[in-house]
Amino acid sequence: MARIAVIGAGMGAMAAAARLAVAGHRVTVYERSGTYGGSVGRYAQDGFAFDTGPSLLHLPAVYRDLFVKTGKEPLERCVTMTQVDPASRHLFADGTAVSLPNASRAGVVAALDGALGAGAGSSWGEFLDRARDAWDRSRRPLLEEPLRADWQVLGRDPYPALRRRRMLRAARQADTVAEVGAWELTDPRLTALLEGYALSYGLDPVRAPASAALLPYMEETFGSWYVAGGIRALAQAVYERCLARKVEFVFGAEVARVVEKDGRASGVELADGTVAGADHVVLGAWPRPGLVPGQGLWQDGDVTAQPRPADGATVPGRFQVLLSLSGARPTGTVHRTVVHGADGAAEREAVFGGRLAERPTVTVIRPDDPSTRPDDAHEAVTVTATVAPQGAVDWTDAALRERYADTLIEAAGAAVPGIRERLLHAEVRTPARTAVDTGAEGGSVPAPALAGARGAYLHPGNRTRLPGLYLAGGWSHPGGGLAHAGMSGTLVAGLIVEGDGFRGSQ
Repeated sequence: MARIAVIGAGMGAMAAAARLAVAGHRVTVYERSGTYGGSVGRYAQDGFAFDTGPSLLHLPAVYRDLFVKTGKEPLERCVTMTQVDPASRHLFADGTAVSLPNASRAGVVAALDGALGAGAGSSWGEFLDRARDAWDRSRRPLLEEPLRADWQVLGRDPYPALRRRRMLRAARQADTVAEVGAWELTDPRLTALLEGYALSYGLDPVRAPASAALLPYMEETFGSWYVAGGIRALAQAVYERCLARKVEFVFGAEVARVVEKDGRASGVELADGTVAGADHVVLGAWPRPGLVPGQGLWQDGDVTAQPRPADGATVPGRFQVLLSLSGARPTGTVHRTVVHGADGAAEREAVFGGRLAERPTVTVIRPDDPSTRPDDAHEAVTVTATVAPQGAVDWTDAALRERYADTLIEAAGAAVPGIRERLLHAEVRTPARTAVDTGAEGGSVPAPALAGARGAYLHPGNRTRLPGLYLAGGWSHPGGGLAHAGMSGTLVAGLIVEGDGFRGSQ
């Protein structure tokens, strides 16, 4: 039985802890804050409750596997999950609206044809076929197995872009999300749909490789799931599974550094000077400078040189407005509505250039869940936009926060008629708050790993240069998002239990 020290109690860290405990190891989790879940938080006031992180679960198979492998109770006995249908409603700048059914390719094609005109659905469907090819080619190395030593092969984009003929010039293929939208989808509303997916994951469509097409494929193929009580209920279920497997949690315990002895990780030193020995250390939090001695994790020229895109792009955060509304949630209300901005290019330039977008794309979440409201005469609504991180924009400026919250509320009015008249209270969450809650620099939120772009969108591998030290969570392979973070825990546990020969699930 080995002693395992886990830094952070985020979803990837807890997934690793539960699996390692089941394997017979003694696991202790050190969390700087007073609770578990990392970015999967919950805010409650006056009977209203809101998720402050992800609101929907995609690829639930990752957490089903976690619960099957760590105990007799399957996931569905621990939380109640339902597929939201329609999966999303989209309001475009020209006034067009379309609702996309959940996990139904034929339904999506029909809906797009009906709303955007004949041929729009087939164009999107053909795009998803190519996205499926990218998924099939990259699924294992990007999600199900540790980052390979010859990671450079993942620098090639797996998306089979169409060849675009050009007069008197060589044919070209789309290299980025923006080029896929412009050259393969042609309808500006389909382009906005694709770029909206990228933006929601914190990816700049102009920079992100074409392989980001697998993100809408993943959502539209495997579905969008709501957890009763919010995604925080999923975090609670994972935490309780850890406790049931005798994982020890120490909250309010900030790790100052990883202790090294004889060339390998040998424990952690807390901010109060306490040293806890360990045979292995799992870093499941933002890998801030100074946490690991010496070169430790990364060196120049390696994909693991820094936990952010290597092309120099900033990693954005999220701005949320949590709205307590009077009045009942109307029957038939869609769970998730995306109100697309009027100028996608201007929004991209603002978000990734460190400025405020004047007319941002916003996602409006309206769950049909009694636990989110004091009674049926009220409604809890969350409005979210992707924004520049703290530092690029000073989100500690109260006047700026108030102005931008008003901008988001104005945009959300397209999805929630009479929103201002119904408003009782608005709680604002910014990247500055995310930085405090999670420790992530600037309150940035990591995106999923992607192939292509010469490896610029890969994340640090789960193994590090310091023997005995492993990385889990959204800032490591396979990147951000609930499913990806959960899989990072699977990979770390496999590497510790089975050794360097572990190659992931078969």
